[in-house]
Amino acid sequence: MKIRKSFAGGRERKVFIYENKKEEYFMVAIPDIGWSIDFTYESDMLKEKLEHSISSNRITVEESTELASRIYNWTREM
Repeated sequence: MKIRKSFAGGRERKVFIYENKKEEYFMVAIPDIGWSIDFTYESDMLKEKLEHSISSNRITVEESTELASRIYNWTREM
């Protein structure tokens, strides 16, 4: 599991990323906002799904877009 720090919306949030290489999926969680998601390596329209999922959790649209972009990049580089 990797723990990344994201500075968005004037706050620091810890993002927990778990990768299961054998079953080819990720699980990502941000405890500060009570959010988590899992997705496979081959998920379609992943960035849009992340944005939509995060935006429903007490944060601004700008912050959810920024977090989704960072999560997308972090999971693609792993």
